[in-house]
Amino acid sequence: MTVSPVNMAAASESSVRRRRVESKRASSEEDEEEEEEKKKERETEPRALRAGSYWLTRIVLLRSIAFIYFVAFAVAYNQNKQLIGERGLMPCEDYLRSVKRYVGGKIGAAALAYTPSVLWFLDWSCMDANLDGVALLGLALSGFVLLTGAANMLIMAALWALYHSLVNEMVVIIISAGWESQLLETGFLGIFLCPVWSLSQVPRRCPPSLISIWTFRWLIVRIMLGAGLIKVRGDKCWRDLTCMDYHYETQPMPNPMSYYMHRSPWWFHRFETLSNHFIELIAPFFTFTGRRMCAVNGAIQVLFQVTLIVSGNLSFLNWLTIVPSLACFDDAALGFLFRSGGGAKRKVLEIQAEEAAGRTPKPTRGMLMRRVVNVSLGVLIGCLSVPVVMNLLSSRQVMNTSFDPLRIVNTYGAFGSITKERTEVIFQGTLSSDPKDPQAVWEEYQFLCKPGDVYRRPCLISPYHYRLDWLMWFAAFQTYEQSEWVIHIAGRLLANDSSVLSLLDHNPFQGRDNPRWVRGEHFRYKFSSPGSASAAEGKWWLRKRIGAYFPPVNLEGLRGYFQSRNWAHPHIPANRKLKS
Repeated sequence: MTVSPVNMAAASESSVRRRRVESKRASSEEDEEEEEEKKKERETEPRALRAGSYWLTRIVLLRSIAFIYFVAFAVAYNQNKQLIGERGLMPCEDYLRSVKRYVGGKIGAAALAYTPSVLWFLDWSCMDANLDGVALLGLALSGFVLLTGAANMLIMAALWALYHSLVNEMVVIIISAGWESQLLETGFLGIFLCPVWSLSQVPRRCPPSLISIWTFRWLIVRIMLGAGLIKVRGDKCWRDLTCMDYHYETQPMPNPMSYYMHRSPWWFHRFETLSNHFIELIAPFFTFTGRRMCAVNGAIQVLFQVTLIVSGNLSFLNWLTIVPSLACFDDAALGFLFRSGGGAKRKVLEIQAEEAAGRTPKPTRGMLMRRVVNVSLGVLIGCLSVPVVMNLLSSRQVMNTSFDPLRIVNTYGAFGSITKERTEVIFQGTLSSDPKDPQAVWEEYQFLCKPGDVYRRPCLISPYHYRLDWLMWFAAFQTYEQSEWVIHIAGRLLANDSSVLSLLDHNPFQGRDNPRWVRGEHFRYKFSSPGSASAAEGKWWLRKRIGAYFPPVNLEGLRGYFQSRNWAHPHIPANRKLKS
């Protein structure tokens, strides 16, 4: 049989068509299978962050801690030399020497246990350089964590040790401020948020420990309960709801908003006080009642601290108290703080997708060891919390106290009593040879922030902190015998000492002869009323003289006073001291 060329061509074309159809069918089946696999992956991959993880929470906590450290080290760098340096009001070298004598004359375990500080191992003849070096290193490390959002245990431990070294000198010598211990406790807990070595924001093999998160939550609970209980056990005005009638005017350093909030209606002040009791005594217990209520408590505490920041200059205390409140939120709650396409958020979504698909990596030896460390942290905090809880339950509760030398777990509280009247110590100097001369012209020194000139607007500096201004608030309701450093300041002013004057805003004798006499005057201060004649004149404050705080003094008359306390007299070179 003969096959025509036409039939052969038709058969060949039909075969080609058949192969094409089969190829398309096979390709289509492969595409369908691939699309099915992608669909399954999309179903298992979370489109939004799921609740219950704390990868992003850790980043927020680390950056927040680093921010507070940065502010604290900046305060230290700008002010520590003048306060506790070689020519400071209360040199830390003197304190270290007294501790050294107390523990037997050696720098060893006993000295470190009494006052943990790296300053023990540095050259004391260069104390100003030591203080600057510690502060600058702290600024560099905290700045790195703040900018990158990444840290490891070594960096956080170094920050904690550096600030511990400064706090042990500052708190004991100058004044025990609750936020210093609070920063140390917060910073200590921050060490255990991080991997040992890695600087990744989302270290895959070091997931945030739920134990570590709960140590922060336990901290905010104790802070709030301590503050609330000390109030209801302390000043009667907290119980009759009148404390806020006085607080804005008499707090350490009011800001411009304090001036207006002080004049709020009486019913608003009652509402503020009741709200304070709810926030500090009831809301903390929401932490233990599930994810949503824990987040409600976190939001309440953050808003409360923001309100306090707006209404006063309480150093970095309120900013610091926001930090443990952030641990009340998980990744799902804090995800809005991160860019959708950002690396950290994308990695967390990938991790959650793997967990949803059951592809979690097997724990390594390092991860198992880390779990042991986390459990040990929980046990440590639990044990150290026993005396703190007993203090909270005691009718003789004390606030801002540490029960261990490393200040790992502390008691907290603020404004257990409210000052009903504001008094201020005003330094005045004169060029007159006779301080009793009625014609003597007394000119006033002005501090950087505390009230002085009645025409000067209250400052706004939070979270920064002027330590000397804060100390002057305490000195105003004590006597100069109880605050001897006030006389030390007077001596430095008589000599126009640049180190002390750098902590002041106005020196009336700048570019002139040194004052011959300096005295301290005691005044009662009150806010002027908005819309009043005084306010129209530009007066923020009204004041009335109470009397002399300390009598006029001159350098020669202070010689014996300085000698008895082993203070360097301004007439003696900086590298020499009077012998007692």
